[in-house]
This record gives sequence, structure tokens and C-alpha cells, in this order.
Amino acid sequence: MYIPKANRETRIPVMHDLIAAHPFGLLVTVGASGLMASHIPIVLKQSGSEFGTLQAHIARANEQWSDLVPSIEALAIFAGPHHYISASWYPGAKEDGAVVPTWNYVVVHAHGPLRVIEDPEWLRAHLVRLADIHESGSVNPWKVSDAPPEFIREQMRGIVGLEMPIRRLEGKWKVSQNKNERDRNAVLEGLADLNTPESMAMRKLVDR
Repeated sequence: MYIPKANRETRIPVMHDLIAAHPFGLLVTVGASGLMASHIPIVLKQSGSEFGTLQAHIARANEQWSDLVPSIEALAIFAGPHHYISASWYPGAKEDGAVVPTWNYVVVHAHGPLRVIEDPEWLRAHLVRLADIHESGSVNPWKVSDAPPEFIREQMRGIVGLEMPIRRLEGKWKVSQNKNERDRNAVLEGLADLNTPESMAMRKLVDR
């Protein structure tokens, strides 16, 4: 990923926080038939390697796991808040017109070897953790143990687990760092005027 110096994020906790906050990742692998990608929920386990380990599962019918070339590292992409930045917000738009729009965004790329796991105990533990994480905010959180054991075993036959120790972690925070204070303030104002959940999330990042 191309990352200008001003946009480079190297703090592991910051990148881990983005993965945890935006866990629906894009897993990209190289297989015998070429590139393959799946959009899946991914869990970060902060152990196993310097940068942590990613755990996930995909449908057994998904050829991405069986077509995998294990010697080639996989790529998991986690996209955070993003927003269009209008050129009309900059003061220069009314002065000399020498401004252009852009897109602000934050993203993390995780690279590492991908391992396929078919062990039922691993799969069940993974599903329990995945449900516990995403049900934590529910008034009546569902647990894997709420379903009949045989039903869960049958469902697990239709999936395979994936585990990726992260070997390289890249963070890109493109949030108007290359702009002067006047232009950054204009971006903050433009985002505030829109007052949408998306614009306010980006405003918070620009204001840091």
C-alpha cells in the first residue's frame, strides 16, 4: 500500500483498535486459479506474534480455502471511517480556485501466512468468541450454547477455520494532515455542517 510519510500510522495499539472497531474485513489470497477475496468477520487475537493473530472462518463451499497457495502470504484489509472532502470547503476555492477535492480515510492492511483449520474444537471456540464479541451490546445476547449441540455440529461441518499470524501491519490515516491549519479548520467546518454519522466520525479523526 502506498503510504506518504504524513499518513503513516505505526502504533500497533491504534491499528489494533481499528481492526476491533471494524472487524468486517476483506481477506485476499492467491490461489492456483488467481486472486480470490472474501468479505468476512475477523477476530483479532493479540498474541501469537508481534502484531497479533487473525482468526476467521469461511464456508466450506468457498473455494478460497481449498485453492489456497500456502507459500504466498494473505492480505486482510480493514477499512475505517472515510469521507469525501469537497474542494468548495477550502478558502482557496474563492480566492484563486487552485484547489481539488479528495477522499479522507483510515485503513489497516495485515499480511501473513494463512493456515486452514478443520479441528472441531478450534472451530467451536472461535464461534463462541465471535458470538460473545458481537453479542456483547445486545439486551439479550445469544450464545452458541443456546442452540442444540447437534445443530451447531452440523453447521460447523459447513465451514473451515482460518488463522493468520500477522507478519506485517500497515496503517494509513489520510485525515488532512498535509493541509495547513486554515484548510484543516475548513474541513472540520464542512464535515460539521453535513452533520451525518459518517461526517462526524471523520471530523473526529481530522480534529485529533
